[in-house]
Amino acid sequence: MAKEVMLDNILIKVNNYEEEKVNGLHQISIVFNVTSEEYHDIATFLYKGTFDVTVPEFGLSFRGSINKYSTSITNLYEKGQVGEYKLSLLETKI
Repeated sequence: MAKEVMLDNILIKVNNYEEEKVNGLHQISIVFNVTSEEYHDIATFLYKGTFDVTVPEFGLSFRGSINKYSTSITNLYEKGQVGEYKLSLLETKI
């Protein structure tokens, strides 16, 4: 299992990682924690939707877009909260 994924220049430490091919395209699914202190920056960043995806441990790189996204908590503005984010990224056709 990969422990880190890069989205553009943001390093994300993952709790869970899955990789598969969908119609010949790479798809990764990750689970990671976001603290109330990180929430605004991460949420704003993810709205971008499409990223340069790199999984350093496996030498995997592709341009990918979010195709699934969820979080265990919707209001991380309360100090001391930690939410679990689930994110799937599918390789975009060039």
